[in-house]
Amino acid sequence: MPKRPRGHPRGDQRWSTFLKNHAAAILACDFFVAVTATFRVLYMFVVIEHGTRRLAHMNVTARPSAAWTLQQLREVIGDTESHKYLIHDRDAIFAKHLDNSIRALGVEVLRSPVASPKANSICERVIGTIRRECLDWMLPMSEAHLRSILREWVIHYNGGRPHSALGPGPGPPREAARVSKLQSRHQPAAGAIVLAKSGLGGLHHEYRIAVAPAGA
Repeated sequence: MPKRPRGHPRGDQRWSTFLKNHAAAILACDFFVAVTATFRVLYMFVVIEHGTRRLAHMNVTARPSAAWTLQQLREVIGDTESHKYLIHDRDAIFAKHLDNSIRALGVEVLRSPVASPKANSICERVIGTIRRECLDWMLPMSEAHLRSILREWVIHYNGGRPHSALGPGPGPPREAARVSKLQSRHQPAAGAIVLAKSGLGGLHHEYRIAVAPAGA
């Protein structure tokens, strides 16, 4: 392959630059599996927003298909017009007619290169997070039980879990800004209290600062 002379720019965007410039408009999706207590293999489908790190959608099925996957993506893309790109790998389940249907909704489909999981690193990382912080500690009994676990996990992940890439504090930026007014750098301000909330049977705990009730 010919090499580019030193000092000459590429003339196009690197993949990392594209992801950074268009993060607010990018969705990424992928499948992963879980095994129940009865050794039944279930397939989980996850969709994440790059800009906010919000889990936009998650569902479970025992028999994944292109038609089922397309319906899951329609539920996400139909909610807003802010999504312009969808990243997925080259799994056969992402059939040609599926991609064409997504493009008809005004979203450009970007297929990652062969054997290049880092090209879809944000989605791959959140799958690892789900395993390490949830599924490695819980054994689903059935498809309905797994769906219930994931539903509660998504609420925790989107609303209570800090994301280092988005700055300090959990939850939406608006909520983080409100909380910052109730605390100094190292301790809560006068009149503020710390509230704790457990999730997933005590597997995780969320803490937030609130104003103490009058007379407390």
